[in-house]
Amino acid sequence: MDFRFSEDEEAFREEVRQWLRQEIPQRWIELDPGIWEETEESWALARAFQRKLGEIGWLAPAFPREYGGLELSHMKRLVLAEELAYSKAPVSVEVEITVNWVAPSIMLFGTEEQKKNYVTPIARGEKIFCIGYSEPDAGSDLASLRTRAVEEGDGYVINGQKIWCSYAHLADYCWLAARTDPDAPRHQGISVFIVDMKTPGITVRPLINILNQHSFNEVFFDDVWIPKENLVGQNNNGWYQVMIALDFERSSVGWAASNRRGIEELIDYARNTTRNGKPLASDPLVRNQLAQLVVENEVACMMAYRLAWMFSRGLHPSYESSMSMVFISEATRRTADVGMRILGHYGELDRDSRWAVMNARLMRMCLSSLSIGVGGGSNEIQRNIIAMRGLGLPRK
Repeated sequence: MDFRFSEDEEAFREEVRQWLRQEIPQRWIELDPGIWEETEESWALARAFQRKLGEIGWLAPAFPREYGGLELSHMKRLVLAEELAYSKAPVSVEVEITVNWVAPSIMLFGTEEQKKNYVTPIARGEKIFCIGYSEPDAGSDLASLRTRAVEEGDGYVINGQKIWCSYAHLADYCWLAARTDPDAPRHQGISVFIVDMKTPGITVRPLINILNQHSFNEVFFDDVWIPKENLVGQNNNGWYQVMIALDFERSSVGWAASNRRGIEELIDYARNTTRNGKPLASDPLVRNQLAQLVVENEVACMMAYRLAWMFSRGLHPSYESSMSMVFISEATRRTADVGMRILGHYGELDRDSRWAVMNARLMRMCLSSLSIGVGGGSNEIQRNIIAMRGLGLPRK
């Protein structure tokens, strides 16, 4: 098997790199926001940058041209995702959710009107979605969700509560899973809706994360009325649609490139920092730990390449997506752990300290990585998916 990219794909990579050198705002580099760290200023910078990507078709490059994409191959999409992640471009979680999760689901299950009304603006960077899945008593066991959507006239009335809604306070719409048939079996009777976040009856309450930033929210729906045309796909077929959407999210394309950048910065620090008159990189334990990170990240990269290859062949990853999500989430944690050990007490300092190393990036990465193996379905759930779908377990 030839693992090399084609000449055309490598030429595209260089085109992307040159564009990013010119277009990433200097202020964004100065702010250096990590995952779950966006502020009002960084959000504004990111939204402006994403619209620039949308103007040239790079925000949703694999979308059909009629919906604002370029119909690029999945391998070129992977190249673009790698370069955006490695360069720390202003493309964050909310875009990943909207472009690579919600929009493909609308294209699969939505009406033509929904595709025109939502997919095209998404590709231009004009609309952002949050996700309304998890509830206080329905996280990994999502099928136990209780939020209700009751038919009333030519619409639905929604009542319930969602939690851990990333950027719900900034999103234009909510991609909502609600129970439409309470008498049906748990995995049936669920439907998916598009809900305008400005609809009367919606209350967003902030949840401050471990980095002391506002990225997560609780969202309350009190007699929220939406028209029937906001139902996506078939009524009571939402569980299947949710699972397909989660597989889009679990592909982890781009995460390996971002993690590689962090490892390279850590290697550079070890080479150029001395302890007791010797470079940290001269310590065999440090070298072995860094080498292990590089090897693991290369494995994560190959997993991402495999998913892109499957998409390019018209295949739909299932347990393969879960494998990638588990591996890269744990590899990211290990990168943060090794980095904190190498930095020692310097790693505990925040960026307001003159002694902070690498703008306290490792410390912030260590804190944010605690939730990586939980969001989007815990790693325990992912391992169950791998066992059942990939290995056919349990076997009688």
